[in-house]
Amino acid sequence: MRYGQIDKDYAIRLATTPPDDDGPIWMVNLMRYRERADYADGRQTTLTGREADDLYAPIGPLTAIGAEPVFVGDVDTQFLNDTPKWDRVGIVKYPSRRAFIEMQQRPDFQALHEHKDAGMAETIVIGCLPMPVPELPADAPSWDDVPFPPTAEDGDVMVVHVLKFKEPESVTEMATYTDHAAKVAVPNGVRIAAWLQAEGTILGDGRTWDQVRFNAFPSRQAFMTVALDPERLAAQAAHREVALADTYTLIVRPTINRLHASTLE
Repeated sequence: MRYGQIDKDYAIRLATTPPDDDGPIWMVNLMRYRERADYADGRQTTLTGREADDLYAPIGPLTAIGAEPVFVGDVDTQFLNDTPKWDRVGIVKYPSRRAFIEMQQRPDFQALHEHKDAGMAETIVIGCLPMPVPELPADAPSWDDVPFPPTAEDGDVMVVHVLKFKEPESVTEMATYTDHAAKVAVPNGVRIAAWLQAEGTILGDGRTWDQVRFNAFPSRQAFMTVALDPERLAAQAAHREVALADTYTLIVRPTINRLHASTLE
């Protein structure tokens, strides 16, 4: 594919997981669009890459196999890793790994794929499963009572952390950092939408990932207050930076957000 490398080993795993061991899987998509759509047949078009991908949106095939988009959002700001510059994040929940593979063979899906190929410059697609998450403290404030509540000018955001650890033991360092960060994040309204454990990267640039974390904040200003807090910055330097080999942090403005609910079904 022009926009990513298929991990054949993970594809085989998805296709051959025994039914008794199979089940829902969340496919996390990081997307970067072409400035202009580029169709393989050479047709002339005024479509942007984003507009071509919007034409692709395979809602019919997804519905037919029992899958659904549970999160879609446009990237507002990207931190810590400048390239690629991601434009959108999406998550589709599939009823099983096999369903994801079988969809690729559906004629109605294949008929739409030309638009994705035309619009997408680069993508990473990570197969994930929900992780246990820390419980919200009983005294956590509602979003109406935080210093920077959602407004018409600055509504709620999802902060997406894509994480690759240096080694398995680095999870302990990350947990220490998380405990420090929570001290300032909780009073500013953080809610954990989902933390997802990466099972494999079916499509990408050859890199692998360990986790993708989705933390909801009432506003961009609420997150930035946390991001710039001196105690959190010290914990980041002492623990987070020690733990991570690679990462993206993205502020995303959601247009579809059923992520948390989808992990409870």
